[in-house]
Amino acid sequence: MIIIYHNKSKVTEVVSDTASDFSKEIHRNVVAVLLDFADQLEHEILVWCHESQRNHLNVAVVESLFHHQKLLFSFNPSDNNYFGRELGYIEDSPFIKINKEVRYATWQTSSQVGAIQASVLKACKLDLKVENNFDYFLHSFAKRAIVHGLLCYSEPKLLKGKSIEESVPKESLSQLFKFTKQHYRTRWIFLLFFNLLLFEKRFPLMPLVTSLFYKKRSFNPERLNQIPLISTKSIIEKGTIDVLIPTIGRKQYLFDVLNHLASQTHLPTNVIIIEQNPLEDSVSELDFIQNNPWPFTIKHHFTHQSGACNARNIGLDLIESEFCFLADDDIVFENNLLEKAMESFRSTGNEVFLVACHLKTQIIERQTPKQFTVFGAGHAFVKSSCLKGLRFNMGYEFGFGEDNDFGMQLRQRGFDILYISTSNILHLKAPMGGFRTKPTLRWQEEVIPPKPSPTVMLFRLLYDTEEQLRSYKTTLFFKNLNKSFFLNPFGYIKLFRKKWNVSVFWATKLKKE
Repeated sequence: MIIIYHNKSKVTEVVSDTASDFSKEIHRNVVAVLLDFADQLEHEILVWCHESQRNHLNVAVVESLFHHQKLLFSFNPSDNNYFGRELGYIEDSPFIKINKEVRYATWQTSSQVGAIQASVLKACKLDLKVENNFDYFLHSFAKRAIVHGLLCYSEPKLLKGKSIEESVPKESLSQLFKFTKQHYRTRWIFLLFFNLLLFEKRFPLMPLVTSLFYKKRSFNPERLNQIPLISTKSIIEKGTIDVLIPTIGRKQYLFDVLNHLASQTHLPTNVIIIEQNPLEDSVSELDFIQNNPWPFTIKHHFTHQSGACNARNIGLDLIESEFCFLADDDIVFENNLLEKAMESFRSTGNEVFLVACHLKTQIIERQTPKQFTVFGAGHAFVKSSCLKGLRFNMGYEFGFGEDNDFGMQLRQRGFDILYISTSNILHLKAPMGGFRTKPTLRWQEEVIPPKPSPTVMLFRLLYDTEEQLRSYKTTLFFKNLNKSFFLNPFGYIKLFRKKWNVSVFWATKLKKE
């Protein structure tokens, strides 16, 4: 392990557990030293630390964090992030609003303290260049690499004791426009400009014009993908797994799913079926549960209360095994799905992941395991200990958004969500039945219908920054433009605002319930 202390731009000291002399690196550019070390010392862990955090660097924990090579850790103890709150205008992902109390997946890095395997930096070196701005370099690198399987985290364990919350100077708007042009589609610099003008009455014309002269930065993941993802972290003890399936009116589809599970090379211990039928005098129609022999225990719960959130919450209380497969009642998968899932737990050392889920008309593109921005309760594998105390928010019942909300609850507890495409599930989207019934929703009686759906707005109110919510409002407006806008623009805008306000009203009501 090599520790590089710096004062933001220049190296002040290099410390190593070997006897090497690094005196020639003093006063050199931090990025240049990092890239040189990546070439010369590719088996080392490279740590950077600002001088102000020297006494708080938790050296003892660094090596234990790297249970595999494809990791990047950093931490900014300040409430102010490098690009500031305006970053929310250009990115709609959970990577923006960071929970600094736990390990949290994000490409927002920091020069305050961080660490990476030299081999990873070397693999990406052709797409990196020496820059005077260390923070910009780190953000640019992480933003491009995270989509290709470099797992990037804000990790508070890097600092110990009460670290100095040095006020990180917010980067100028010029740098944010430059970053947007280099890492996003060009249209986002115009949306950033429009949002700043509309919501903050700012007119950053010069940063906008200047950014037009920058090229989009490329990234070739070929060499990064050659680094194997082999975790030394042991998260499997018993290797048992339960399957949770909510169902309503899909008898034959569910029977097929049970047969797929019965043919698995790694059999589940329990299959938890939450059957719903809102008809008052109805009884279970799943006679095959008792009439057929199954190589696992079936925990069958029948309820007259319909709704995906309620059904899954009932099922969560019935989980006993070490792991859980959150499934749908109309999916098709190969007989080694669970075996490959256990192998994914073993190789990644990660407690939560989604497998690729597709429709008949879609083709899955094979990718390296990577951090994912969404969560799907129909194709998720989770270590059961992560689920303790978690519930699907009943505010989303009969709407959409409960999956992503559940994923955010996992993130807020410090669990990352990976996407694994080596396994895949075919979602049949059965045309009848399904656990999404269509009851009368309270806001359906509104004279002016809410837009977006109040359950979509609920998720936004709970997890978006103010700038992300504003940007969503802008993009929603543009996506729904039609000829009525050109016939009566002021009337169209007035109606849009009313629909938005109705959605906010009901989402706020759901939030309080």
